Amino acid sequence: MNQPAANPRTISFIGLGVMGGAIARHLAEAGHTLTIYNRSPARLIQWQKANPGVDAQVAGSPAEAASVSDVVITCVGNDDDLADVVLGPNGVFTKIRDGGIFIDHTTVSARIARQIAVEARDHGVHCIDAPMTGSQIGAEKGTLTLMCGGRKDAIEAARPVMEAYSARIVHVGKAGAGQTTKMANQICIAGAISAVAEAIRFAQASHLDLDRVFEAISGGAAQSWQLVNRWETMTKDEFDFGFAVDWMRKDLGLALEEGRGIGVSLPVAALVDQFYADVQALGGGRQDTSAIIRRLPRRGGT
Repeated sequence: MNQPAANPRTISFIGLGVMGGAIARHLAEAGHTLTIYNRSPARLIQWQKANPGVDAQVAGSPAEAASVSDVVITCVGNDDDLADVVLGPNGVFTKIRDGGIFIDHTTVSARIARQIAVEARDHGVHCIDAPMTGSQIGAEKGTLTLMCGGRKDAIEAARPVMEAYSARIVHVGKAGAGQTTKMANQICIAGAISAVAEAIRFAQASHLDLDRVFEAISGGAAQSWQLVNRWETMTKDEFDFGFAVDWMRKDLGLALEEGRGIGVSLPVAALVDQFYADVQALGGGRQDTSAIIRRLPRRGGT
């Protein structure tokens, strides 16, 4: 866990999923006064049961959450979800405090990130689009990497809060730049995990000792986070954890749409996106992205 906050704030956190729930816990443990809201009451109850020692008030709406805090953080599903909780009739921006801080950790389109930034400016609010990487493990350990778009003064105002759950905070550019950086990140992951899947099936068909193969290649130029953290679980057909295939397809869809808009071809990302469609058809939509190996049949080997 990161160090306690030197300057505790009143913070409302909206969206208690796998990533958001862990972040909310870190904020409370850092000494911030925490208010929580989740659109699904069942998820909120689940979070409370999983965190019995965490002191957090419950808001009845995003607007109510914003009204009681200086900092509002969102981590929801997609563009429509974010628009609802931030810009809707009971959304954050109907009650957010002038001079407050708004941080969004959802992976969404750059378009809506820029739209929210304009609305935030009209409210005199520091606004940051800060999608993250580091997986569920990083969220649990408080070691996420945040890719932050927005004004420099907004990033610096939010930094002490974000340090409670992240190991790296990078200001990548103006509003929306955090989201386009996350798209680049997902393009890299898609190519890497697909290659790891093929390497495993190739090694199996070649009757190689998979532990020895991993030992040989993980310390050289083939090394990657995906190789180091997913090789063993992929060889054991373990996929019930991590970042879901459904969410990766959402993210790749955002990248492909953005690519079309700026005239950039993304042939590998487009191909891997279709591979993930195959995994969804096999019933693996909620499994980790490493389940991409399921679409490749075993052929002999160990």
